[in-house]
Amino acid sequence: MDFPQRMITTRHRCRGWSTTLVAAVLAAGLAGCGSLRGYSSVVVTPVATPVSAASTGAAVPPPGSSLATIIERQLLPGHYAEGEQALRQYLQQHPGDRAAQGMLRQLTADPQRWLGSRSRAHVVQSGESYSTLADRYLGDANLFLILARYNHATNPSLLRTGQTLRIPLSARGASPAVEVVATDVPSADPALVAESAVAKARRLQDESVSLLDHGQGQQALARMDEALKVDPRLRPTGAEAASLRSRLLDSYHERAVVLYRDQQLDKAIALWNRVLAIAPDYEPAVAYRARALELKQRLKQY
Repeated sequence: MDFPQRMITTRHRCRGWSTTLVAAVLAAGLAGCGSLRGYSSVVVTPVATPVSAASTGAAVPPPGSSLATIIERQLLPGHYAEGEQALRQYLQQHPGDRAAQGMLRQLTADPQRWLGSRSRAHVVQSGESYSTLADRYLGDANLFLILARYNHATNPSLLRTGQTLRIPLSARGASPAVEVVATDVPSADPALVAESAVAKARRLQDESVSLLDHGQGQQALARMDEALKVDPRLRPTGAEAASLRSRLLDSYHERAVVLYRDQQLDKAIALWNRVLAIAPDYEPAVAYRARALELKQRLKQY
């Protein structure tokens, strides 16, 4: 059932989280749950009915609860203290779960230090959520919780159309010309931003391996391409990741060779630069790039 346009309040829930990767849209409860490897991916959509206190509850989920349950029943409704306790219990059983580690970090870190004190205003539009805004401005929908806390939200699942939020100026797409908040709190911590980028690259790499496991070779290569754009020095986590990385580098090189033969030297050199940013010892790219630079220099002389 769709929301009537006249209603101004939309509630959102995140995708179902598995212990490794969140892959299912949460709408009117966990609509489905897909399990992939590595990190999590959150997409929030409006639901037609409000979340009642009885359906969420502030009690800590019993031991053995999934990460999806903790997010749905504790973090989204704003039961932060109970959510922290549940996350710590969960991590005792799953100490290597990066998704849970990331949620706990967002729950306990200082939002001002993470995102910076300088911000601009954003007026919430219909269908937007902290998750979609985090994806747009922070580059990762999984950072919905730190963005909600940055805005002092007591219930991240509730966002009203027309509500004004703070978007950190350190976020992509933010403009200093519309700054609305500035305090003495230090700017965003570069180490935290870098860590977020590394985590995102690892998540994308894990997703690419999962796609490969499901027989989706082209999609797997595209996802690995995204991962290496975020972090060109990302190391493979296993044989499948290494194979995808190698295939991607070969495809870059082959495209560059075609461009070189068509004398589109700048485009060819750019592709070889990318190859070498990922794998400095990729010998074919080293050799061909040198030839392309030499040819480009010769052409300038005529």
